[in-house]
Amino acid sequence: MPTQKLNPEIREKLLHVSTATLCTALFKRGLRNQFIQNVSPVSAKTTNMVGQAYTLRYMPAREDLNPLEVFRDPKHPQRVGVEECPPEFVMVIDSRKDPRAASAGSILVTRMMRRGVSGVVTDGGFRDSPEIGKLDIPCYHNQPSAPTNLTLHQAIELNGPIGCGDTPVFPGDVVVGDGDGVVVIPLHMAEEIAEEAKEMTAFEDFVTEQVNGGETIIGLYPATTDGAKAKFAAWRKANNR
Repeated sequence: MPTQKLNPEIREKLLHVSTATLCTALFKRGLRNQFIQNVSPVSAKTTNMVGQAYTLRYMPAREDLNPLEVFRDPKHPQRVGVEECPPEFVMVIDSRKDPRAASAGSILVTRMMRRGVSGVVTDGGFRDSPEIGKLDIPCYHNQPSAPTNLTLHQAIELNGPIGCGDTPVFPGDVVVGDGDGVVVIPLHMAEEIAEEAKEMTAFEDFVTEQVNGGETIIGLYPATTDGAKAKFAAWRKANNR
């Protein structure tokens, strides 16, 4: 497990910014591939998913090593991961971008929810997705999938580097999810990214208000005129932003 934990103040900031804004802040620093591809929320939630990554990696299943009986083994990586993923962490699963067999189902996700896990992300699929969608835990997947993971996936490693939806994920990375999807922030960059995203969000809220009032985006977004900059400064003061 990572020794460095996410600061609660950083976590609070990340709860209130979009993955789109975070992607822009990361792009400014040269990171172009931090948005997990082809995953979406199982159901809409009212707040962001935020937590550090706890990873599970699947490989292609070899049939003689992956019968149903492997779930009887108390050391089975999937079962161990469900019981060990720390509270406020996000379980991120590398299912090889293959949703033909489920990465997990509602019972395992319910167990993680009860243990205080902040969310579950897979580039494969979930079985029991209607039930998972009703749970009070954010979950992201490629698409629903009824077959057990054993038919195609073999759980092989916990808490190592993985690729999830073509995005590199290292244990302890900061994972943020919203209605668009999931972005991964290197832990050592989380504080500066969160602060910049908070500032960007204030500006974007101002711009949205101006555009709704009929303003042109030219000179406003981005703010390239003295008038737009002065308006934003006054808006921030008036709105305590």
